Formats: sequence, C-alpha cells, structure tokens
Amino acid sequence: MNMTAIAQNVTAGPRLNGRRNGWRIAVLLCVAVCSATARAEVAPENSALQVWINPGIYSQHFDSSKGLRNNNIGLGAEVLLARDHVLMGGSFINSNRVRTRYAAYEWRPLHWQFAGFNIGAGIAVGAFDGYPNYRNGAWFVAPVPMLAIEGKTFGANLSLIPTVAKRFDGALAVQIKLRVW
Repeated sequence: MNMTAIAQNVTAGPRLNGRRNGWRIAVLLCVAVCSATARAEVAPENSALQVWINPGIYSQHFDSSKGLRNNNIGLGAEVLLARDHVLMGGSFINSNRVRTRYAAYEWRPLHWQFAGFNIGAGIAVGAFDGYPNYRNGAWFVAPVPMLAIEGKTFGANLSLIPTVAKRFDGALAVQIKLRVW
C-alpha cells in the first residue's frame, strides 16, 4: 500500500470501519512516514533510542471566553528514533471535553543547545480524532509546528494550534514529559 492510499484511507472517514480501524490506520501512517524519511546513517551519539511519557496537554486558548477546557489530561508517549525523527501517540480529553486519540510522526531538523537543554524544532504530522466540530469527531490528518525542550530527565513540547473557524479553537499547547528510557 503506498503513502497516497494510506492517506486516503485515513481521511476517508465514512469508509473507515469504526474508530478501532481508524486507530490502526493512524499508527500505520506514522510507521510508513517514519520509514520513508529515516536516515540510513546516524551518528553514534544521536542514535540512542529515547522514550518519553506525558500526562496529556495543557492548552492556553486564544479566545478564553468560550469556556474551553485547558487541562487536557491523558497519557502519551514518544519515541525518539534519531535526532530528527520522533514517533508520538496517546490519548487525552480535548478542549471540547471529548476523548482524542492521536498518532504522529515528528520531524525535527533544527537543533540548539541552551543551558544544558537540547532544543529541537520541526513539524509533526499526525492523525487525530474526537473533535466534534470537525468531521463529527472522525479521524483526520493535520500538521502541527513543534518545539521540543529536553533535559536529561524532564522536557516539554510546545505547539501552536491555529484557529480554524467553526472547527478548531486556536491555542498554545504545552506538554510536559518525563524520560523513562
């Protein structure tokens, strides 16, 4: 199955056989994207696998008058395969008080060191569900700009969620994370 066929299946909402199949397709999409973009040669200091977990996302919405939930608790994980390549997945209660599941691939081509922290910037492309104002909560694919700040044990992901009229309410999202491997 080529990447176009996978993307069509993920975005074809009504053709999906329930949320379980949507979740499987989202995971397959992330694996396929990662496989297609991973570098064959990685420097030894950048090849160590890392695993991070997080307790969900805190989002500060641009329009606070809508009564949206900011504390989007849940459970997520990310696996740093190489310096520029990260797989992410998890579940949280979104700002509309509905459960969201996600699977994403993050590409971090920009890197800095500051005060003992590794900082990486890039974009995540993921499959998400659970947003009632967009596709009635069905799965969709979206890009999200990301900034990762990582120490030896603790870190944070920052992302900017754009406002899309009558679909998504924009926010600055912060995801605190703990390195477990």
